[in-house]
Amino acid sequence: MINKRNSIRNLIPQVIIDAVCIFFSYLLAFVFRFLPDSGIPFYYIESFRTCVPWMTLICLAVFAVFRFYSTMWEFASMDELLQIFYGTTTACLIVTVCGYTVFPNLFTDSFGMAVQRFPIPVYVMGWVLTMFLVGGSRFSIRFARRMRRKRMIRHGPDGMAKRVMIVGAGEMGSMVIKDMKNAPQSKGIPVVAIDDDKKKRGTRIHGVKIAGGRESIPRIAARYHIDEIILAIATARQADKRAIIRICSHTGCRLKTIPALYEMLEGNAGPLKVRDVSILDLLGRDEIKLNVGEISGYLKDKTIIVTGGGGSIGSELCRQIACFHPKKLIVLEIYENNAYELQNELLRRFPDLDMEVIIGSVRDRARIDHVFECFRPDVVFHAAAHKHVPLMELSPGEAVKNNVFGTLNVAQACDKYRVRRMVLISTDKAVNPTNIMGATKRICELIVQYYSRHSKTGFVAVRFGNVLGSNGSVIPLFKQQIAEGGPVTVTHPDIVRYFMTIPEAARLVIQAGGMAKGGEIFVLDMGEPVKIVDLARNLIRLSGYEPDVDIPIRYTGLRPGEKLYEELLLDSEGGCKKTSHELIYIGNPIPFNEKTFLSDIEALRKVAGVDNVQMVEIVHRLVPTYTGHAEKTDLLAQ
Repeated sequence: MINKRNSIRNLIPQVIIDAVCIFFSYLLAFVFRFLPDSGIPFYYIESFRTCVPWMTLICLAVFAVFRFYSTMWEFASMDELLQIFYGTTTACLIVTVCGYTVFPNLFTDSFGMAVQRFPIPVYVMGWVLTMFLVGGSRFSIRFARRMRRKRMIRHGPDGMAKRVMIVGAGEMGSMVIKDMKNAPQSKGIPVVAIDDDKKKRGTRIHGVKIAGGRESIPRIAARYHIDEIILAIATARQADKRAIIRICSHTGCRLKTIPALYEMLEGNAGPLKVRDVSILDLLGRDEIKLNVGEISGYLKDKTIIVTGGGGSIGSELCRQIACFHPKKLIVLEIYENNAYELQNELLRRFPDLDMEVIIGSVRDRARIDHVFECFRPDVVFHAAAHKHVPLMELSPGEAVKNNVFGTLNVAQACDKYRVRRMVLISTDKAVNPTNIMGATKRICELIVQYYSRHSKTGFVAVRFGNVLGSNGSVIPLFKQQIAEGGPVTVTHPDIVRYFMTIPEAARLVIQAGGMAKGGEIFVLDMGEPVKIVDLARNLIRLSGYEPDVDIPIRYTGLRPGEKLYEELLLDSEGGCKKTSHELIYIGNPIPFNEKTFLSDIEALRKVAGVDNVQMVEIVHRLVPTYTGHAEKTDLLAQ
């Protein structure tokens, strides 16, 4: 019953203190009962002297049963208070019963007389005083610990600990404040709280005053000399989060947040693991709601291949797919390091997942054919592609060989082995492309449309914009530039892009796949476009600096093939058709010359990486809206 890890050295003082508390509780009970009269009768004093050792032993034994001596009282809270109530109540009830039935029959006083039964008020007051003294001795440990910590913080080597403002005075805010007060040296001191609920203002939560709403954050941060702001609003709407983060970013304080609920459920963060506010919190939207029934129908107990499974989108697709209990998940990836890291992560998070990691390139037709023959997949997500626009402008032949013919190889394998569904990951750069990467992705969409009309496999494409935090996105580049002291480079002051988080994109791709009938180009609602320069300024502020003061912003000019803005629909596609999901639309298919399509593809195969002039001419023929050219080309393809 007694925690064996507690040393005798620590245990003995606790038992002695409890014994003293029990003795004085019943002694004071006698004093309070008889003091107004003529004093305590002599026979009661004799009975008390005889019985009190046994009463003490009974109480200590009950305390041990209730684990009084295996509890860390420096962290005592409401649960420990209830523990004290139940333990002392049980002990005093047993003492009362023994005092009326057992003690008079077993014990005699020093004069040989049977011990007297104590008056009922003595037992009642003894119980109250025991609970008060025993509980007080334990909570005094917590009080002393807190006072000692405050002195350590004030007089420590770094002076005062960081002063923290908590935004959100709900249940999550309460947990954060309570957690911080248990470890102020490492987590800081909660000084003030903020909440938009006007009924809470002026009240206190764990001793911390709720001083105002979001509009007063800058003023209160300055008044209370706040160093850090923690957003304890994990369940708030994303629009509210964004608004609060923007307000907080102008205070100069470091910003941290409690992870969103879906992050906790997916195991990405602990319930009270506070992390830095990121640009994803500022730009992200509310969590995507999925039609689980629709998705489970085509993923559960199915064999699924994800090409490019080690990339940003591909790896997140694998994580999401694993949640739907596929029969087998095959990760096809050319880069072994990415594949190895993903394999370890998935096996750790999903120990029952049947997974195969295949190293291979989608450009290798024989390899793709062999993989499909061995595993006979039901669903294929094709995420493998070259995607970096400036690099592909310098090596257009590689963009064609990897994107076009990689997609063609996968599509032909899907048709040959009667795969139920193939989902192509496309991009908004395929719309009126000004670069070879976008043009190749548009050809990939045409491949999907062609085979959807000539195959029993359901071929679909999902088109969306930039993904926040993906490999090669502006976010890692900006972070690196900020860490180096700047400048942060932006190509043009007016350049805008659509953005989506990686989990959001993966969820919508999976949902679109569940809605597919064949031949659709699904267009994801990307929200409002974001100016890249605003993105840079926000990221600088979130890093604790002032843009153009601490960290300069420098404009470098548009790169080859880069547009000021991206589009999600071709003019000829017209408007989008609505689907059952509010963030997924279907673009109207564009007619193209199917009779010459495959011959043009084969002609493209012959010149890709060999003759860039002819290659670009064929790309123009396949994609009439392509406005790029081949000024800078492969050295080996002149």
